[in-house]
Amino acid sequence: MEMIEAKKLVYEYEKRDEDGNVTGLNRAVDGIDLRISEGSFVAILGHNGSGKSTLAKHLNAILVPTGGTVWVDGKDTKDPKELWNVRQSAGMVFQNPDNQIIGTVVEEDVGFGPENLGVPSEEIWQRVEDSLKAVGMIKYRSHSPNKLSGGQKQRVAIAGVIAMEPKCIVLDEPTAMLDPNGRKEVIRTVERLRKEKNVTVILITHYMEEVIDADEVFVMDGGHIVMHGTPREVFSQVDRLKEIRMDVPQVTMLAEMLRKRGIALPKGILRKEELVEALCRLN
Repeated sequence: MEMIEAKKLVYEYEKRDEDGNVTGLNRAVDGIDLRISEGSFVAILGHNGSGKSTLAKHLNAILVPTGGTVWVDGKDTKDPKELWNVRQSAGMVFQNPDNQIIGTVVEEDVGFGPENLGVPSEEIWQRVEDSLKAVGMIKYRSHSPNKLSGGQKQRVAIAGVIAMEPKCIVLDEPTAMLDPNGRKEVIRTVERLRKEKNVTVILITHYMEEVIDADEVFVMDGGHIVMHGTPREVFSQVDRLKEIRMDVPQVTMLAEMLRKRGIALPKGILRKEELVEALCRLN
């Protein structure tokens, strides 16, 4: 079953002058068709201005289409009667966890969402415990979020979304403001989540190493999906990715450079271990 489906999705921003008058339209997303299955891990890549964050905001109805249709768990995001259901089905995690964390204690913050849903108190506390365990933050339940590292804060923000029990979690560049260790923490959490909770995970990022375990990768450019496939299929097209100003994992780039020097390596190497193994086989 499809968790997310988009058909001919179009979204246009209004351009305004200094006085606030509309001077034209900017088409940020242009005719996108997209299907994402339940329980999958999907990555959406693209350089700044490619439309990936605009697309992300359609996946829990922060934005609704100018044209075309988006369905989340079978619900049309343009239908005002379905807005609450859409946002229960697809939770959103943003770049800056400080914009999502509002509680003065970690466990109170995580319980805020379920409380707003009218979940009984006993169940709220069970969800808080389960969610903090899922992201590896249970021992910090009584801490102030202000004293946590960036990576820990982001994991708390993810726990807050998990506690609302969505079928899908959309992460819009959740590691963009973190150091390398924080990024690793968050990505490990995302991987564990999908395996343990069978949640559909949609990761929007510009860090290529974060997506090598994804089931599918969509690459955006100029508001269009220009590439789609498994990580290996996408990253094997190094020259095409460079044309649209995209990076590839460092080990993939190294393997491609060696290939161009005449070393018989396969395309789409994603991990250091793969490269080492392929080089050893040459002997």
